[in-house]
Amino acid sequence: MNRQDVSPIIPSLVPETCDLALDRLLSPARHFKHPDEVVKDDTLDLQEKRAILSSWASDACAVESVPALRLPPGSDLPVSFDQIMNALCQLDAAAAQSTRTSNRRQIIDRLDA
Repeated sequence: MNRQDVSPIIPSLVPETCDLALDRLLSPARHFKHPDEVVKDDTLDLQEKRAILSSWASDACAVESVPALRLPPGSDLPVSFDQIMNALCQLDAAAAQSTRTSNRRQIIDRLDA
């Protein structure tokens, strides 16, 4: 049997995909060094950002001896759970502000009509 033809017995837990959006969700550390980078990424919508941060915050990324830290596969440095939750709170605040602004515009448009 040719050794090069043998598939790995244990494939990578998080293989790189050709779908950038899916890869950023499954492997956020390959694309973002800190949760704040996710918040500031203008190429992602709110739901994508929330999914990436939630994936990063999951227990699957917890450091065994220090459960308050998260170290996703491919990451060089751990990030605290609190930093991830702060980034999620920033998204919620921005979404709430956007909703309030949108509601004000609708009220003004109705008054002008």
